[in-house]
Amino acid sequence: MDDQQIGKTRSDLANLSVKDIFFKYARLIPVFIFSVAVALLGAYVYLRYATRIYSASGTMIINNERKSGSSGDRAEDILYGNSSRSQNLQNEIQILRSVPLMTRVVNKLDLSFSYKAQGRIKDLNIYKQSPFRIEALQIADSGHSFTFTIRFLSKDRFRFNNEKDLQFGEVFKNSFGMFRMVRLFDPEVGPEYTATWKPAMTVAAELINDLKVQPTIAGTGILGVSLQSTSPMMAADVVNTLMSEYDSMTIEQNNYSTDQMLGFIDTRLAILNGELDSAQQRLLEYQQKENLVDVDIQSNAFFSKITEADKDADAKDMQLSVARLIEDYLGDKKNRFSRVVVPSSLGLDDITLNRLVSNYNDLQIERQRLLDGNVPVENPRIKELEGGIEKLRESLLENVTNIKRSFTLEVNALRNRAELSRSAVNKLPFKVKEYVELKRQVDVKLDLVKTLQGKREEAAISRASTISNSKVIEKASLPVTPVKPERRLIQLLAIAIGLAIPALVVFIKEVLNDKVNTRNDIERITETPILGEVGHSFNDKVLIVNKTSRSMVAEQFRILRSNLQYILSKTEKPVIMVTSSFSGEGKSFVSTNMGAVLALTGKKTVILEFDIRKPKVLSGLNMSKKPGITNYLVGKGELDQLIIPVPETENLFVLPCGPIPPNPSEILLDNRVAEMFAYLKAKFDVVIIDTAPVGMVSDAMTLGKFADCTIYLVRQEHTHKRQIALIDEFYKEKKLPRISIVVNDVKMKAGYGYYGSGRYGYGYGYGTDNSYYEEEAGPKTFLEKVIDTLDVRKWFKKK
Repeated sequence: MDDQQIGKTRSDLANLSVKDIFFKYARLIPVFIFSVAVALLGAYVYLRYATRIYSASGTMIINNERKSGSSGDRAEDILYGNSSRSQNLQNEIQILRSVPLMTRVVNKLDLSFSYKAQGRIKDLNIYKQSPFRIEALQIADSGHSFTFTIRFLSKDRFRFNNEKDLQFGEVFKNSFGMFRMVRLFDPEVGPEYTATWKPAMTVAAELINDLKVQPTIAGTGILGVSLQSTSPMMAADVVNTLMSEYDSMTIEQNNYSTDQMLGFIDTRLAILNGELDSAQQRLLEYQQKENLVDVDIQSNAFFSKITEADKDADAKDMQLSVARLIEDYLGDKKNRFSRVVVPSSLGLDDITLNRLVSNYNDLQIERQRLLDGNVPVENPRIKELEGGIEKLRESLLENVTNIKRSFTLEVNALRNRAELSRSAVNKLPFKVKEYVELKRQVDVKLDLVKTLQGKREEAAISRASTISNSKVIEKASLPVTPVKPERRLIQLLAIAIGLAIPALVVFIKEVLNDKVNTRNDIERITETPILGEVGHSFNDKVLIVNKTSRSMVAEQFRILRSNLQYILSKTEKPVIMVTSSFSGEGKSFVSTNMGAVLALTGKKTVILEFDIRKPKVLSGLNMSKKPGITNYLVGKGELDQLIIPVPETENLFVLPCGPIPPNPSEILLDNRVAEMFAYLKAKFDVVIIDTAPVGMVSDAMTLGKFADCTIYLVRQEHTHKRQIALIDEFYKEKKLPRISIVVNDVKMKAGYGYYGSGRYGYGYGYGTDNSYYEEEAGPKTFLEKVIDTLDVRKWFKKK
């Protein structure tokens, strides 16, 4: 039975009606208002002193089209084309969020130094608003951060780190390095500033944490770049500079291959120019020595063939040298993934070789660009590029080998033809022969120089025409409204918290509370009828009912007397037993006043102090202890001598307990108990039994057979809900006669109330019209006690 009732008690909150919940919280409206007001005040203070965060955003487009040098394989395009585009765009996002690129931004904007104006509660970021700028001439340890404090003593002088006074332009040195302060505009005297230096990479990493780069429209190359900062100008500058630096870096990467080619050509030109100067010098010295004026006309017919053959042979030999250079470069495994691209196939007219070299260099550059953008080496795109590079390297080696074989055969053929021509030349004079040989060397060098210069111009034109693969669509503008803290959200959150805290407190208190607080707590657990309620009495006396009393509690006992008539309608001389579950629930108080209110009707009433373990009736009436029930039960007294009247109360008598026996339960089983009740019913109109708690001892169960009805007391905030299950068991199993419940010590309390006939109104205290009752003075508040102590009212009267 108890387990079922306990389960029912645990589900009480779920059974609350909307009306119950409304009136439970209606009394707390002032508390809710106060809580919301405090929460809003806290929100105001937070918004007043919280650091404001601003967000600046710009838009750029990435031209992410695939290069024309792709394989052209339709199957590969179908399998990898779409994913390649998405992967590339993600790579560009990672590059935009890379530390190296952001470091370029930090260096360009000089963000290693940050300046703040110190306030009483918070510091203010004064980016581009600082009256000074610190120049770092030398940093002692570039890996650690440090902070300076500056307080201006005048427009020209300042105090540095509260240590020494300096002036603008003066170079000063400390453990962090050597610095100089530059004035930007006249500072105010007095305010204190802080300047913090951090390594550029550290600042870059911090900025990246607040940077967002994401596509604005799915499936396109349009990216939105935004940054949050405590300075709106700094946020806009960083976003704009980041997009600009990305554009510059892209151009630099696209020109990397061209710059390598130009470097190679410049090196070759320097060598050839030196060789050409030497050949021309030897030719000039020979002409002067041998007095040769028009050797070309003289020897043209004889040496045209040998010159042509030697020229072709040298040209082929030059191409063969280039082929060997490419073969040596590709054969060295150290250069598999080198930052230096494959030297150009300059001078080699083989279309296949040129296409393979171009594709090889493009893949090398693409791989290096992704690595510079912090793309991991294990990235699938990197692995794909490395596989393509290895295949192209093998193809290049095979192609160069074939070209070398072909060039060797051609050079040998041309050398043989030149030897045939030289055999004919041997017939010419030695002077002419030597001249022609020197002239041939000069002509060959000149042709090579002209060829290289032409290639260099082509590369320079290509470099000048390089454009970036990105474009800024919209620059970041200066934000005006902070994004954090969100004023409206904070205020709504404060209101929600202000409402939630009192509600949560009441809810938790209700969930954790296992005491009876309202009449509904009883009605939800048991079907036992409730006779009525008795409010909390502020009177020092136990007996508060008399002929003239009109207090609320006295009137409630009169209501109990009226309701009791419905239970004892056919009983002429009723015996009423008063019990409870545990001690301290007000049995003696209710018994005494119930006896008094019944005695007011003219009925001769006697109260039996049958709680023979802890009798309290006499002490409550300020009467001394006297012989009583226990004396009669042991045969040492007569009832007519033991019953005593209650002073100043007509028709009300008390049968005291007497001495407390060592065996209370057994003494109640004596036959003299039945004789005593027979005598009392004959002599009195109403008998009230103030018995021991039925939840603790069996006395009430023993005396129940002599009673006509049982008043079971439940005290607010004292009786456990679990004990209501015991009442329900007594009621349903009829272990006690005609059980009805009286709710005792009901106090006005926010969120709790009674309703209906004889009950308290919902949350409005003892009824809605107190003119029917006498006001009963409650305990004084702390403020009233202070006023009484100071006697303020009398002081005002004197004034």
